[in-house]
Amino acid sequence: MITLYSTEGCHLCEQAYSLLVEAGVQEHVQVIDIAFDDVLFSRYGVTIPVVSTQPVTSTSSEACSVTAYPVIADSVSDESTHSISELGWPFDSADLAAWLKNNGFN
Repeated sequence: MITLYSTEGCHLCEQAYSLLVEAGVQEHVQVIDIAFDDVLFSRYGVTIPVVSTQPVTSTSSEACSVTAYPVIADSVSDESTHSISELGWPFDSADLAAWLKNNGFN
């Protein structure tokens, strides 16, 4: 599963989702609106859009609301996650293709 951290009205997030569609992985994409969760907003508020292979554990049930829509970090670790591969904006189709390939999406 690919998570796209986004928020409503974010034109960069829409561009990122379009790149995911062009890559043919939209059926694997879960869009999370960070505006409804303080933890996610604190983490991604100034870096969205961000694509991730594992969602960050949240304290709010609203953060799991899905709306279909990356700071390049190969892996990030904290107490609530094991290893997260993230790709932060800005990225293009070549960057996304390489990231997808590195994370097992061909």
